[in-house]
Amino acid sequence: TSEYTCDSLIIATGASAMYLGLPSEKKYLGKGVSACATCDGFFYKDQEVAVIGGGNTAVEEALYLSRICSKVYLVHRRDELRAEKILQDRLFKNPKINVIWNKTVVEFIGNDKKPSLESLVLKDTKDNSESKLSVNGAFVAIGHDPSTSLFINKVQMDKDNYIITKPDSTETSIEGIYAAGDVKDKIYRQAVTAAGMGCMAALEAEKFIASKK
Repeated sequence: TSEYTCDSLIIATGASAMYLGLPSEKKYLGKGVSACATCDGFFYKDQEVAVIGGGNTAVEEALYLSRICSKVYLVHRRDELRAEKILQDRLFKNPKINVIWNKTVVEFIGNDKKPSLESLVLKDTKDNSESKLSVNGAFVAIGHDPSTSLFINKVQMDKDNYIITKPDSTETSIEGIYAAGDVKDKIYRQAVTAAGMGCMAALEAEKFIASKK
């Protein structure tokens, strides 16, 4: 092992989208399967898509996609959503969104020549029956996993292991240590916001080092 010392530290290890772990999911990743509606939603303008999940992220992505796509199916493994009530109210009032309850995705099926996604195989969580849902795109929205395991019990984090920073700052609970990007941002998760925070962290770190000299 190697040991490094520094006068200040910026944590920018990011976060990874959580996937279902199916071989067919990996096969069509970027070819119909995505984990970011704001990144890839415009590819499916006036087409039918599915969002997989039941939390805030899934509902927010379904609402966003409803402004672009002709039809949005929200596939959830339970009979109720975990999302905040205000988001659920907006979801249920949206005529372009159809919630499919008590279903899990067991396979992604597509055209290998293009290649492109064509449908999902759904399994009922109550009777194990299977059905097929025809869609052009599928957005997996079951959460993100911040790459912060190295810093557990070292800097303050929330219950999901995202690093907590001070208001209007990237400084963590330890002076001289800063966090930028998806390790602390569970709302936007965009390259441009991460880059902006990286700039903030660099400026704060430089100011911290200068104050110690």
